[in-house]
Amino acid sequence: MAKPGKKKKVLFVLEIIVLLLFIGGLYVYGQISSRLDKIEQPELKKEKIVVNQEAPKMTGYKTYVLFGIDTRGEGSQYSAQNSDTMIIVSVNNDTKEVRMVSVYRDTLLNVGDDTYTKANAAYALGGPEQAITMLNTNLDLDISDYATADFSALVEVVDDLGGLDIPLSYAEIEHMNNYCVETSKLTGKDYTPIEKPEPKPEDEEAIVGTYHLNGVQATSYCRIRYTASLDMGRTERQRRVLGMLFDKAKIAGLSSIFKIMDDVFPMVTTSLSKQDILGLIPTLIGYKFTDSTGFPQKFKFSNIKGSIIVPTDLENNVVELHKFLYDDQDYTPSSEVVARSNKILEIVGGESKLDDAAKTTTQDTDTTNANDTFVWSGDNTSGSTDNSGDYDYDNDYDNGGYDGGYDNGGGGDYDNSGDDGSYDNGGDDTGSDTGGGDYDGGDDTGGDETGGDDGFSDDSAADSGASSEEQ
Repeated sequence: MAKPGKKKKVLFVLEIIVLLLFIGGLYVYGQISSRLDKIEQPELKKEKIVVNQEAPKMTGYKTYVLFGIDTRGEGSQYSAQNSDTMIIVSVNNDTKEVRMVSVYRDTLLNVGDDTYTKANAAYALGGPEQAITMLNTNLDLDISDYATADFSALVEVVDDLGGLDIPLSYAEIEHMNNYCVETSKLTGKDYTPIEKPEPKPEDEEAIVGTYHLNGVQATSYCRIRYTASLDMGRTERQRRVLGMLFDKAKIAGLSSIFKIMDDVFPMVTTSLSKQDILGLIPTLIGYKFTDSTGFPQKFKFSNIKGSIIVPTDLENNVVELHKFLYDDQDYTPSSEVVARSNKILEIVGGESKLDDAAKTTTQDTDTTNANDTFVWSGDNTSGSTDNSGDYDYDNDYDNGGYDGGYDNGGGGDYDNSGDDGSYDNGGDDTGSDTGGGDYDGGDDTGGDETGGDDGFSDDSAADSGASSEEQ
């Protein structure tokens, strides 16, 4: 039988431990709370955000959207701030699973006011409110919260977490090195070019090795769009990098987390309150990324004036989106989505007028001073037409935009289990499906992760006429 004095000593020690843990928790809370003041939190005009009346209300889930924009200073031809990165994040609070869907920037959608153009223009036209509304009304979603950053923030996060080990193809090394020149100049961060293997491999899209990338290099990797899988590969790279960063942050020390907050939070704009963000901290610890994909899954290309991505059709793509994000097998598209689906195909002259491959361009020959706009507006009364249909199009659309020959083959998905989550982006599969390289939480040397598109926002002119140089 323990002596009374011994029991008191044990209780005293336990009380000290609990007190220290409490004080430590208060310290950490205070450090995080003070750093959250560095995030820009402008008032989101929620009355401007539209949700389709027939859109389903998903219980047990919270949906966010991450926007990546390109801010290169006043006077820059990129300063219109299109959201070339749009990642929908679905959080399942019951299973603790997180899924991501990238919306391809060149997807023809209704961006507001019955104007059909590239989806990335909505942010430049009306800020986060219009961009969120664009996603909600075209995809039957109910998003009300967002976060926005430019690619400088990604450079900082990667460096603060010690870099990333990423499998690269010969083509990716070449294009990444090219992008590093500008990324380094814009961010003031250094890098060392990766030496390309010799001799040049016959298959330039095949993985040649795993390389340790710093912030400039990893961000440049996320911006590549000149390999075979175009925007589908670019967005796949972005999701892969975000998944790897999420995993590294979960095991990082407090000093690293505090440094990320100090370096990155001033570059972030969000609708989330300080309490909202503090409430998300358990998500970082206890949740996991399980899968990711791109939208639309089934698409073709229209080369009316340059190259745009056309969902074939929007209605069925949205059905698949809801299955992926919410495991909703009973979802029926709203009348708004059905109407927009029909209008998109009407605008491009029907699916028979679409191409399986995008127009050819390269990083060296891409147009540099053309407006990157394709616009059809329901109230356009100028009466002009072209040979693609009885609709008016903006004549300033550039001739570039894509590396040739992509066959609608899909983006490989982020998948912790290591399964190859690639899909076929449908249509008539006339070439090779190049998108199968999944991030599996380890050394991903399999799969042909060859995709590529511009990074965290290169195509920065809205269809209001601002000039855009596609890098």
